[in-house]
Amino acid sequence: MARSPVVTEDRAASKKVGALSGLMPFLRPYRGMIVMAGLALVLTASVSLVLPLAVRRVIDGFGKGTALLDSYFAGALVIAALLALGTGARYFLVTQLGERVVADIRKAVFDRVIGMSPAFYERTMTGEVVSRITTDTTLILSVIGSSVSVALRNVLILLGGLVMLFVTAPKLTLLVFLIVPAVVVPIVTQGRKLRVLSRENQDWIAQSSGAAAEALGAVQTVQAFTHEAEARGDFGRVTEASYVSASRRIRTRTLMTIIVIFLVFGGVVGVLWIGARDVRAGVMSAGELVQFVIYAVMAAGSVAALSEIWGELQRAAGATERLVELLSATDSVIDPSKPVALPRPAKGDIRFEGVTFRYPTRPDQSALAGVDLYIQPGETVALVGPSGAGKTTVIQLLLRFYDPQAGRILLDGIPLTEMKRSDFRRAMALVPQDPVIFAASARENIRYGRPEATDAEVEAAARAAAAHDFIAALPDGYASNLGERGVMLSGGQKQRIAIARAILRDAPVLLLDEATSALDAESERLVQRAVDELARDRTTIIVAHRLATVKKADRIVVFDHGRIVATGSHDALVAEGGLYARLARLQFTEGLAAE
Repeated sequence: MARSPVVTEDRAASKKVGALSGLMPFLRPYRGMIVMAGLALVLTASVSLVLPLAVRRVIDGFGKGTALLDSYFAGALVIAALLALGTGARYFLVTQLGERVVADIRKAVFDRVIGMSPAFYERTMTGEVVSRITTDTTLILSVIGSSVSVALRNVLILLGGLVMLFVTAPKLTLLVFLIVPAVVVPIVTQGRKLRVLSRENQDWIAQSSGAAAEALGAVQTVQAFTHEAEARGDFGRVTEASYVSASRRIRTRTLMTIIVIFLVFGGVVGVLWIGARDVRAGVMSAGELVQFVIYAVMAAGSVAALSEIWGELQRAAGATERLVELLSATDSVIDPSKPVALPRPAKGDIRFEGVTFRYPTRPDQSALAGVDLYIQPGETVALVGPSGAGKTTVIQLLLRFYDPQAGRILLDGIPLTEMKRSDFRRAMALVPQDPVIFAASARENIRYGRPEATDAEVEAAARAAAAHDFIAALPDGYASNLGERGVMLSGGQKQRIAIARAILRDAPVLLLDEATSALDAESERLVQRAVDELARDRTTIIVAHRLATVKKADRIVVFDHGRIVATGSHDALVAEGGLYARLARLQFTEGLAAE
């Protein structure tokens, strides 16, 4: 469903161009390039301000001999060459700087968000994050690579032009100054409104990207439920809202531009009328009037350009705010400042001590409530129970995707909160319930488990996971691209790729979350044999609904409503009665009756 950009209201108070100061940490490393660009900028502005002087001398010296006239034109040619070189240097430096800084920002933002815990993504849509990395950084590129440079150049020309106007004709310049307040007022008043509209427009663009990403990411489900019309409608509404917001911004900016340009050039026309009368009266020369006109046009053009650029700076300020928010976003799961190293090789001793946990989006409902669980090194433990009983939560907490609100979790006697997440996660191999397949080759998808693995090791893992035959049958074998989200594969094939990835990782702790749920009977038998071999001498936690896959586990732990309600072997739990016996009866007895 379409969502309104609620973030607009939350961040309205900080919509100021000063937010661009958030770019300073990314600009600092390139001070040398900035200084050189500044020098080129000063050169081009200075040369531009010299040109009217040359024009005045040509006009006033027109009847004073050919040689003098030739020297004036030669000087003008030199000035033109300096202007061309300075402009070229300025363009190269600021464009290079913009590309470099934006690349650094994109990497910094991605580096930040890729390490955020799942709790962060419960509050933030991935589509909005992608929009910030792409759309917002493109705005910043436009500002750093062009707008700021042009703005500074126009500021220099405006200030220099005003000085030269005063030197050329003080009376006319004072008349020009009378126009300035009339120009500044609409810039300030309309500029505030434009800032708000610019940020609102960016938020709607982010919502549009998020809606598209959500629908396209689940395109098969959308089509299977014939929901294309609703998806088009939702995306169309958000996109139309973005267009309406952009239209308001464009109208405001257009009005501001019309007012400013009319006031500026209307004032210039009035001043020139007075200047023309002074030339006829002999108070100033024709060359001085032309010089004054050129400086006046340059100053007026600079004001008009600055009014245009002001809107771009405001949009970039909004984009900077959004990116800085991501860079400064706090995460509920963080690594300790002085982490303890996990001993190598890890034994796989796992303890849950009084663990209580509630998901951030469901703070009133306990996913786990006072769970105590000890898993010995090398032991295979199955977690069973109804959906929502807390089984998968155990794995998510063990990987420290979240931190419990009470209790603690230890690996080899060390609390997870005292170690770096990347350190203890290297000791774990995960086969998730919904296997993730990347838009890469089959070989690279399996090698994701251990990037340094050889091709032979990748193939051995695929054979162990009963994946070799279908991979070999692909058009390019192991080099075949599996498409986005593994679109070329069936559900069972995706799961076997994920199992091969875990086998290749060869970690001391194996986590299987419904690892065989999408397999047919023959593949399940082959994979189960591979899993049994893999689980030997490893600590293995199996989450399963199909009890046939856990009968051989050393111990079965039964969960219900976030609590452990029974523990034991399959036979003992069946004999004991209770929840497990009921689940077993439903699956085995009624399943056979159905056949």
